[in-house]
Order: sequence, then structure tokens, then C-alpha cells
Amino acid sequence: MNYIQQAYKGENKWYLYLATFFIVVIAWQIIGSIPLLVAGVLHSQDPNEFYKAANENFLNLGINKNLFLFLMILMFIFGLIALRFCIKYIHKRSFKTLITSRDTIDWRRFWFAFILWGAIAGVFIGVGIVMSPEDYVWNFKPVPFFTLALISFVFLPFQTSFEELLFRGYLMQGIGVAAKNRWLPLIITSIIFGLLHGANPEVAKLGYISMVFYIGTGLFFGMVTLLDEGTELALGLHAINNIIAAIAVTTDWTVFQTDALFIDTSEPSVGMEMFLPVFVLYPLMLLILSKKYGWKNWRDKLVGKVKEVNPMNEVEGIDSVQF
Repeated sequence: MNYIQQAYKGENKWYLYLATFFIVVIAWQIIGSIPLLVAGVLHSQDPNEFYKAANENFLNLGINKNLFLFLMILMFIFGLIALRFCIKYIHKRSFKTLITSRDTIDWRRFWFAFILWGAIAGVFIGVGIVMSPEDYVWNFKPVPFFTLALISFVFLPFQTSFEELLFRGYLMQGIGVAAKNRWLPLIITSIIFGLLHGANPEVAKLGYISMVFYIGTGLFFGMVTLLDEGTELALGLHAINNIIAAIAVTTDWTVFQTDALFIDTSEPSVGMEMFLPVFVLYPLMLLILSKKYGWKNWRDKLVGKVKEVNPMNEVEGIDSVQF
């Protein structure tokens, strides 16, 4: 069974998807936000100050940046727990089927993508600093930085895993079995992924042209998932991408306002860094991963049909990873 067909190992009635999505959103956006709201209340002097910060940025209340980052990540952890619960008890299938079509989760794929994309992103950032040193300020503060690094490496992967397993996992499989093809879930999940990032401060500063990056990134992660028949590579790519975004360079207008190594003081603008990943680096990564993992028949894997299967006729592998 291929990756999208893993959904056939559980219940797939439309109202179950509606119920799951509702539960996940409640856990993610409402229950998960309670700790952040409590911190906001404790740091505000009056209700007007709190409401203003809630509409703009809670960091304006003086909340510690590392605490704020952790509380933001906590929202996604609640969402991930809810998603795991719904897959097991509503859809009645293994959580592993949301991650991969392989018998066991291939962590070597995760770490290969994690290290490779980390190296490429690190070089890309380094070149930018060397080319425009006047735009960057060294910001290393030992205690805040190492606290940030700990939070980023330990907890940020939960945030990125939730996004991957919700979009490239749950929605990709759900739309795929409903539409009986691969191209529609690829397109829809990429657009939804991009639109949900429309609330990021980068979009307000740079305009909707920045959606090219977010939708393009969703399309890249989706293509990797379909071509590789699992999310391991996408999980690694997304995790290291956000970790580097948090610890390497920060600004006062991006979603990650952290105690990073460098502060970018340049004026917000749409430049090469917006389009280079989508039109150069992502295709390069697809080529590298294709060569390493021997991806064949791209057309069928990206736009082909999804055939309904009876899991009782399939020999399911051992689920060696428990969640």
C-alpha cells in the first residue's frame, strides 16, 4: 500500500474527518493558547494593554522571548496530541500510518534531510551575512542563546511535526482517498499551508507576494512526501528549517523574534532570498533526494490515481514505534 492508501487501514467517513479537524483546531488554537494568554495577563498592567498586545504581539508586554517561543510551541503540542488521539480512537488506525507507508519509521531519512538542509541553509545564511555585513548585528548572549537552542532543538520539532502530519499527512491522505487521485491533495494542502501562514508578520511587511514562498514550500514538502511514500524526509526538512530560522538570524518583524546569533537590521524587502529557495534550492533538493532514494515514475506518484484497497488483503508490517 502506498502512502495515501494508508488511510484505508482505518475509518474514512467524511464526518469523522470533520470531527477530527474540529477537535484538533480546538486543542491547537483554543486549549493550547491558554498558557500564553495566562502569561499575557500576568505581564499586563490593565485589560486595554492586554487586548492591544493580543492583537499585535505579546512580546510587547515584556514576556521573555524564550518563554514566549515555548508557549507558542506548546499550542502545536496540544494539536499534535489531539491529532494522535483522533487517529487512534476516531479513525481507528495506527499513528504510524500517518507518518509512513513503510513497515517502520525510517529515522535515517529524517536525519539525512535534517543534516543536508541544515548545511545548505547554513551556507545560504552565511553567504548573505558576508555579502551584506552592514545589515547584521552580532547578538550572542550565552544564557539566552543556549536556552533558545535547547528549546529549538527539543521542542520546535513538535511544532513542525504537527504541521507536517496535519497537512502532508492527515489532509493529504483524507483528500486523496476522497478524490481518488494524488494531484488534488498536493495542490489543496499546499495552498492551505500557505494561506495559514498568511497571518505571519512577514506577509504584512512584504505583501502577498511572500505567499509564493509559503505555498512553494508546502508544494515542496508535499512532493517529497508523495515521491518518497512517507513524511520522514519532510519532517526532517521542516524541523531544521525552523530551528535555523529561530537560532541563526532574527528581526523585529518576522514570526521568530528570538535571541538569535544575528539581528537583521535591513529594511523589509522582497529579494532573492524569497525566490531562491522555491525556484533553485527546492528543485536541487528534489534532484539530490531522487538520486539517493531512487525515486521512479514521478508522474504517477504526483498526479496518478489512488485506488481503493482492502487492508485485510494486505500484509501490514510491524508497528515498532509506539506513540
